[in-house]
Amino acid sequence: MVNRLVLQNLLHRPIRTLLSVVAVAVEITLILTVVGLCHGMLEESNRRTRGVGAHILIRPSTAQAAMGMSSAELNQKLLGVFAALPRAEMAVGTTIQTQLTSSLRTITGVDLPSFTVMSGGLKYLSGGPFEQPYDAIIDEVYARQNKLAAGQKLALWNREFRVTGVVEPGKLSRVFIPITTMQDLMGWQGKLSQIYLKLRNPDDTADVIAELRRLQPGLNIYSVEEFTSLFSINKIEGLNTFIQVIIGLAVTIGFLVVMLSMYTAILERTREIGILKSLGASQGYVVAIVLRETVALALLGIALGIGLSFGVKGLIEQRFPILAMSLHREWWLWSGLIAVGGALLGALYPAVRAARQDPIAALAYE
Repeated sequence: MVNRLVLQNLLHRPIRTLLSVVAVAVEITLILTVVGLCHGMLEESNRRTRGVGAHILIRPSTAQAAMGMSSAELNQKLLGVFAALPRAEMAVGTTIQTQLTSSLRTITGVDLPSFTVMSGGLKYLSGGPFEQPYDAIIDEVYARQNKLAAGQKLALWNREFRVTGVVEPGKLSRVFIPITTMQDLMGWQGKLSQIYLKLRNPDDTADVIAELRRLQPGLNIYSVEEFTSLFSINKIEGLNTFIQVIIGLAVTIGFLVVMLSMYTAILERTREIGILKSLGASQGYVVAIVLRETVALALLGIALGIGLSFGVKGLIEQRFPILAMSLHREWWLWSGLIAVGGALLGALYPAVRAARQDPIAALAYE
């Protein structure tokens, strides 16, 4: 009986119901989009770091753990020192420069032959490796984002680089140039941003790290597993706070819209509530009707919001390929619980107001 009454109430004012559902859907979409972008970008960075094929990563003491850098402070001679370790198979150094253009762009200088050996090689979709100092290799995502192809020109530091190859994404960077070229342009001769060390036996990783920390106490030395674990929302300063602020704004929107919607509905149904109470309906019964209606609105909004999130993901992937978005199923649950909680809080005052109405006054209401 109660569920039938709730359904009739929702269908009686279809525009109000639709607006409430859309408000909850926008709340869900906003949460899933922001969280999905944060997770997606971090997971993509994680995947590209693992794609190098190394077991240990060495960075200068000034480098923040999981953040990019735009400097080179490691002496290139350390490559020979690390490669000479008994349990080391090879060491590869890179230089990194991050630019904020129309989007955040990280350019990596590599010694392509040694990087190819360590990583297993880049898979070329078109073109091939460097031929000249001012050549560049880009991954397919960057090529799609910037509408580039092998043979075209790419502007870096007000210089023209020729794109010699487009490769599959997933290994270290989206833009590669010869390491000597970057060192010359940046004034980093003989310097590296970071060093990757590959071991003969991955089981020796912890022992080799301990040895390196004794030999080079001033450096940041991580296993690749440890380093990639730092690509987490909870471990990047400010990111978790940013997500919480967005969730708070989304919940506020849902709360206000549902509260206004239910309050208006209570005013519209004053006489109906009076009839129910005159027939013996308790305050709890009236509150239950309002809250069940709210939950129904929230559930419809959650379903629509999840569907819209997939649409947003598809749009982002089409328009901005460089942005990775990941829709984690656990966040469907969390965002749903957040939306239902906000909606119930928004409906609480209208529900209590309805329950406390004097049935005689309600029946006389015009």
